[in-house]
Amino acid sequence: MSGARFVTVARGWIGTPYVHQASCRGAGADCLGLVRGIWREVLGAEPEVPPAYSMDWSEPQRDERLWAAALRHLQPKALEDAGPGDILLFRMRDGAVAKHLGLAAEVGGQPSFIHAYSGHGVVESPLSTPWRRRLVARFQFPEEGC
Repeated sequence: MSGARFVTVARGWIGTPYVHQASCRGAGADCLGLVRGIWREVLGAEPEVPPAYSMDWSEPQRDERLWAAALRHLQPKALEDAGPGDILLFRMRDGAVAKHLGLAAEVGGQPSFIHAYSGHGVVESPLSTPWRRRLVARFQFPEEGC
């Protein structure tokens, strides 16, 4: 499956309002909901439905729940092995758990990613130096039928 297909689907979500725990194109999504929605549109049924979660989920326990879920369902890649359609996992603060996701849209000289961002909705943002410093893991979606 070409990463370009995932990028095309993700761009269809741009403009969706940010709604915590939502995953409905055009109506509302958070960063996990965006990735879940892309999965459903391209690959079909989700392999796992996440439990309800708070804005600070997994932080008090210092538990890397989002990273663990990504390892269960996505294929890990080296951070430097950038490709369109990759799922990017970010740690928003030093010492905090990783809990923000995005999808690589453009790679190379002017990299960008698509993500649902509180206060902004689903947007395509430059993968600027501050975002690259927060990037802790890179994954790709599994092949169809997996």
